[in-house]
Amino acid sequence: MKADVEQPEYVINIKALPLGDIRPLPDGGVGLGALATNARTAAHPLVRARYPLLAAAILAGGSPQVRNMATNGGNINQRTRCHYFYDIGTVCNKREPGAGCAAIGARNRVHALLGTSPDCMAAFPSDMCVALAALDARVNLFGPGGARQVRIRDYHCLPGRTPWVENVLRRNELVVGIDLPPVSFGSHYTYLKIRESRTCAFAIISVAVGLEMEGGVIRHGRVALGGVATRPWYVPAVEDMLRGRSPSATLFHDVARLLLHGAVHDQGNADRLALAPRVIQRALWQAVTGSPPCQPCAGMP
Repeated sequence: MKADVEQPEYVINIKALPLGDIRPLPDGGVGLGALATNARTAAHPLVRARYPLLAAAILAGGSPQVRNMATNGGNINQRTRCHYFYDIGTVCNKREPGAGCAAIGARNRVHALLGTSPDCMAAFPSDMCVALAALDARVNLFGPGGARQVRIRDYHCLPGRTPWVENVLRRNELVVGIDLPPVSFGSHYTYLKIRESRTCAFAIISVAVGLEMEGGVIRHGRVALGGVATRPWYVPAVEDMLRGRSPSATLFHDVARLLLHGAVHDQGNADRLALAPRVIQRALWQAVTGSPPCQPCAGMP
């Protein structure tokens, strides 16, 4: 709205709705209200104790001022980071269906490598959603048709031929909360975010990893990527690749290759495709050793 990308006739304030709670669920999980702020969510004792991966991802995204204002529902519904989308002097299929994509073949270093189409290569910006994908969270929706629940991994749409359709929200439907299932990675998790500086910048690539370890063997593992795809990127086959395996350089190399399968680079973002496997492998080793960084990294040592 501030950039005149959208000029809605009405803006509705929903802050009076009772959607700000964070509570334990009967199955041992945790429910996050859509209007609970990111700051409150990251600092909440239930989240810090049971889902430190989520807390780490939230703290890696945005400034304290932003986290104090941003809500959980707003975070998962935030728009693209594409500068062509915000420049109303350029063509953009998200802004004007059928107009074309100005990013393709142009200055596009921050654009996506995975999940792109000939109509859009805009990267999805959220850090929080990357952790939610690794945790297999559920989004609770309510609208004229009643209540329904959608997995966060299915909530955001690939651009395909309709990049202006960004999620599965139906007309007059509202996000009312997010359910986190009971899951425990103990200390074997990490959220590694690589960005160009230590300012509050978007990720060049981010990796959320959670591992269940037993006797030096990975019982179960999950990996999600951010910053390099048109939505939070999750490949279910990675779980099968990790299950019952001992950590090794060969295994983690294969995991990175599987996660990046199908990646397509343009002339401006090829360097990120070279960097991504190293970041994924480093994140996996950090999770194995139980050394999750509290602050995002500015670059690779």
